[in-house]
Amino acid sequence: MKKRKWLLLTVMMMLTVFVLQPTGGEAASLSDIKKQIAAAKAEMKEAERLAAKAEQQAANAQKQAVNAKNEKGDIVTKKAEAEASIQNLMAEIDNVVINKTKTQAQSDAKEEELLQTGLELEQAEERVKTRDELLQSRMRLMYTNGFVSYMDVLLSATSFTDFIDRFDALQSILSQDRDILAEQREEKELVSLKKIEVEKQFEEVKAIYAKLELYEAHLVKKEQEKETMIASYNENIKEIDNKLSQIDSTLEELEGISKEQEELLMALASKVSKLNAEKNKISNPYTGGKLGMPIRDSYRISSNFGTRVHPISGKKHTHTGIDFAAPQGTDIYAAEGGVVLVAQTWSSYGNCVIIDHGNGLWTLYGHIRNGGIKVEKGETVKKGQKIAEVGSTGNSTGPHLHFEVRVNQTPVNPSSYLK
Repeated sequence: MKKRKWLLLTVMMMLTVFVLQPTGGEAASLSDIKKQIAAAKAEMKEAERLAAKAEQQAANAQKQAVNAKNEKGDIVTKKAEAEASIQNLMAEIDNVVINKTKTQAQSDAKEEELLQTGLELEQAEERVKTRDELLQSRMRLMYTNGFVSYMDVLLSATSFTDFIDRFDALQSILSQDRDILAEQREEKELVSLKKIEVEKQFEEVKAIYAKLELYEAHLVKKEQEKETMIASYNENIKEIDNKLSQIDSTLEELEGISKEQEELLMALASKVSKLNAEKNKISNPYTGGKLGMPIRDSYRISSNFGTRVHPISGKKHTHTGIDFAAPQGTDIYAAEGGVVLVAQTWSSYGNCVIIDHGNGLWTLYGHIRNGGIKVEKGETVKKGQKIAEVGSTGNSTGPHLHFEVRVNQTPVNPSSYLK
């Protein structure tokens, strides 16, 4: 905004200087007019420098905008990848939770089985203990009473058959007690082994559950890291959007500066035109009629005079001329005879030429290629004379001639002059 005010002030000062200078009506001397022309040229040179600086700033801003957009695109892609990764992590966490639930159920079952096995072991140990105590009781009885008690049982038999029966019964009782005790001891060993196996399985299930818990914690941590990453990406995107907003403001300001530079160019050209008119009257000034075509070979009209969407800024603006798209280096001709007011680089026009045809009629030729200007300031040219070559300098998206017709510095539709 400060730059715009400064340029506007510059224009006013320059115009004020011009107004205060003596003109033909005040019988200005030729020496004074030459000094004023030299001063005007110096002013145009300084304005050209400022215009080039503004153009460079605009180019830098556009480059920064492209880089910022590319950076934003990369971050958006990374954010999408992180979000997809979070979805995968969430699905994996769900699977781990399901497996944890199943493992917990297995652990509970093994724990119940372990309790049951422990109970069975206690019962088996109790049976072995009871049977062992019974046998020990009988052995104590035998030791206390001696073999006589058994002999008494045998000798008190009423017959030999009864004796045999009693002997077999005693032998069977002792044998059964020994077998039962052996079976119970074997059962106790089996239950003990079973308990060991169940304990082992229980520990394995607990170990699996512990691993699942660790894995779940790892996944949750990764998810949190991804969430933090996405938050960082969102912050980066926000910063880039703010940066792009600032760049847009800068470009908008520079676009405003470019408009004021155009006004400055017209003001300076008007000053030089009037001074030139004082110095050496333009011969055969334009009095009306058809202008010659500024370009003749291999062209097409790519943009007409009037409101359009700017191909670079993307905003609606008034297009002050006609664009003739043509190959690089195509010849450009003077639409009418006159004096060259401007033949230099200027802001968004790039390399441009302005010709004064007299009676307030000017023609402007913009975007001339580097080295393509074939006339000089102050030179008198004829209608149809080659003055330049097509290029793509300044704010241009491709080789073309930007042609303007201005009446008293105001742009008018060139079509009515070319018909």
